Amino acid sequence: MQKEKMMKKTLTALLVVLMMTPVLAFGAYPSKPITIIVPSKAGGSTDTSARLFIKAAKKYMQDADFVVKNVPGSGGQKGFEEIARAKADGHTIGMIFTTQVVAHVVSKRAKYTLDSFHVIANMMQDPLIIAVPEKSEIKTLDDFIKAAKAKSLTVAVNGIGSDDFVAAKKFENHTGVTFNLLPTKGSTEQKAMVLGGHIDASFMNVTQMQAQQKAGTARIIAVMDDKRSEIVPDVETAKEQGVPVSMTATRGFVAPAGIDKDVADTLDKLVADVMSDPEFIAACKKDVMILLPMTGKDYLDYLVDLQAETQKFFDTTPW
Repeated sequence: MQKEKMMKKTLTALLVVLMMTPVLAFGAYPSKPITIIVPSKAGGSTDTSARLFIKAAKKYMQDADFVVKNVPGSGGQKGFEEIARAKADGHTIGMIFTTQVVAHVVSKRAKYTLDSFHVIANMMQDPLIIAVPEKSEIKTLDDFIKAAKAKSLTVAVNGIGSDDFVAAKKFENHTGVTFNLLPTKGSTEQKAMVLGGHIDASFMNVTQMQAQQKAGTARIIAVMDDKRSEIVPDVETAKEQGVPVSMTATRGFVAPAGIDKDVADTLDKLVADVMSDPEFIAACKKDVMILLPMTGKDYLDYLVDLQAETQKFFDTTPW
């Protein structure tokens, strides 16, 4: 009888411990530094976005440490895949950018799908531009098209399947020109090529070349958006110059799929808090980052639609 009572007490105590374990585990989050995987080189626009985020995030998760891990290569694919296969415990999250994250899926190169991620939120957008070296004789899209029809122009893009690459292919399709497309490992490399006069042009994002445009060390000949950019308001859109081709990039946060709901909610709230933080907003404005807040649900819907659109384009213009 005594032995039976002892066993009941032991089982009861064990049950209490098991019931408390999830609470204790969540209460300890984060129990180690949170790694943010940035699928590009240090110094680029995505890397800068992550570091601005960390500075603000420390206000809302004071006991947390954040570490940036740059995983460049293959137009973001290597970094996206590392996020997807990371342990789903909330201690590894990462940034994604479009169109690359869906372009690798439609081209069947990716070892992930959108289902591989818990989508936290979108942070920013960055319309595409066409930039040429300072001493280039190309000053308008008309000049650009004529030059491309006269000879093969070497044009840099940020990897196969990138927003730059898709924008360049759309431009080719619309105008009938064919470029010698030069894939790079990121905007840092593209910028150096433009500034050094090593290429004829580059499809890039407006934030990546606006400072050089203002300083006169490079020239943006078109903004590929429906309206002019407030950052470089004197530059005409491609549409204004008779080429109705537009493209923008987005940059957001994801975590590996299967993450605990409480941890996911914590991360979702953290990003939402940062996005509405006045100091973060001011820092983004100072660094010429264009905010485009989207909740995880809204951003996932956007990505699903973008993947469908990219699939249609890939089916007619495979790469």
